[in-house]
Amino acid sequence: MNAAKQMSETIRLGSLLAISGGFMDAYSYIYRDHVFANAQTGNILLFGVNLSEGNWGGALRYLAPILSFIIGIALAEVVHYKEGKRLHWRQTAVLVEALILCVVAFISTDYNILANSLISFACGIQVESFRKIRGNAIATTMCIGNTRSGTQNLCMFFQTGEREYLHKAGLYYEIILAFVCGAIAGNFFIKLFAAKAILCSSALLFAVFIMMFIDYEKDHGKF
Repeated sequence: MNAAKQMSETIRLGSLLAISGGFMDAYSYIYRDHVFANAQTGNILLFGVNLSEGNWGGALRYLAPILSFIIGIALAEVVHYKEGKRLHWRQTAVLVEALILCVVAFISTDYNILANSLISFACGIQVESFRKIRGNAIATTMCIGNTRSGTQNLCMFFQTGEREYLHKAGLYYEIILAFVCGAIAGNFFIKLFAAKAILCSSALLFAVFIMMFIDYEKDHGKF
């Protein structure tokens, strides 16, 4: 296991990704016409509602990011398959994601469909590239699965008394808390910087990219 892969599953890196994920969702929903960057279930629901009302423009507003999210997942798989020698494939994925968000910062609100599509594309890359923390399946861009797994482990702790389940539950809830912190930060920075607020999320991803050069296992003995 190489250093980049070890680092990609640490709680510290996962928390930063979750903060960025919450930030992106808050940004797209609050500033970019009430569209979800990560929560594609919400977008699919609203797509269906708009279709049922014959609101084709509204339906497109939600369909575009859904399709972009799917394409982002597919691209992450292609990058994984064609992994380069200089960078771990996850480093390439997170770098692309950060650069995409830099572009979004300079897109006018007249083109929110484009902006939201790019953000969802970036989220698709992230959700496919970072799927585990300390060996546990954990999402850094959405909370429903984490809530289920965290609650399941908490119940198992109360049933068995085994502290391993409590530690796992804490891990899931910590990522959820990081996501919420990202949403709070997103709302705060949108009021200060408007469209440019998304650069904060991009900065977090650049930090993740740099952190992935660290040989975490060598320095800490575990990941």
